[in-house]
Parts: sequence; C-alpha cells; structure tokens
Amino acid sequence: MTVGDIAQGAGITRGALYFYYGSKQEVVTALVARTVEHLWERSRATAEADEPRRAIAAAMQRTVELWNEHGLVMRTAIDLSLPVPEIGELWNHTADLFIAAITAVLERAGIQAGAAPDQAPAMARALCWMIERTFYHASQESREKLQDASATCEHIWLTSAGLTT
Repeated sequence: MTVGDIAQGAGITRGALYFYYGSKQEVVTALVARTVEHLWERSRATAEADEPRRAIAAAMQRTVELWNEHGLVMRTAIDLSLPVPEIGELWNHTADLFIAAITAVLERAGIQAGAAPDQAPAMARALCWMIERTFYHASQESREKLQDASATCEHIWLTSAGLTT
C-alpha cells in the first residue's frame, strides 16, 4: 500500500495527507485503528447471539463481508503487526476481542471453560488465528475464494463445537 493509494482512497492529495500525518506509518496506523474499531462494532452481535449454530454462521458471513470491504487494510495490518508495535497492539487487541466472542459461542455450545487445550478459550484462540490466516490468503485471490474459506472455517468451527450433524 503506497501513500498514493491511501490518499486516493481517502479522496485527497498526497500533500493533504502529509498535512494531517507525519509519515506513512502514522497514516497506516490510524487507518488500521479505524478499521479494527469497525471490525469489532460489526462483529459484536456474534458474541451475544443465543443459538451457537446461528452465531457461527453469522460470524462467518460477517467475516466475509469485512474481508471484502477491508481486505487490503487487514492484510496490511497483519503484515505490519510485527515491525510496527502500534499496529501489532491494535491487531492483537482485536484478535483478543474475537477470541472472547468465539469462546462465548463455544461455551454456549457446551465446550468447557478452562485452561486445558480442549477447553473453550484455547480452542477459540486456535480458531481465531486459523480463520485470520485462511482469510488472509483467500482475500488475495477472489471473492469466491473468501466464500470457500468461510465454508471451510465454519465447518471446522462447528465440528470443534460438536455441532455437526
């Protein structure tokens, strides 16, 4: 992502962009901050949905929508999460929020709370990072690949929760 890409996406000139931000890193950090806030706002309902199957289906559909809308920024956040500590903190905080939501869904499905590898929090952490990486790669290919990734991740999540028929 270049400064020109960012300025064009914002509908302003490069000069105007540098009027508000001192560096490309500041711009990207602000963009990631805004995007992760949007991600959580749009996904909050998943943690609160009552029936686990519906919650999982809704979460995966929202994930597809979010990657379709914000894939470039999300891939950039992932790529910069190690070399840019501010972006890493934002991305990891967002992952923690999603892990909490996934944990809640798993617990409603009957998976025990606790610290063991087969209990909800550990399973949620693994599911979150698996979903992130799967969507990262699929989003580079096509919207169809995102749908396929969603179906696969949904199946794995349902299976992990013991909800397959």
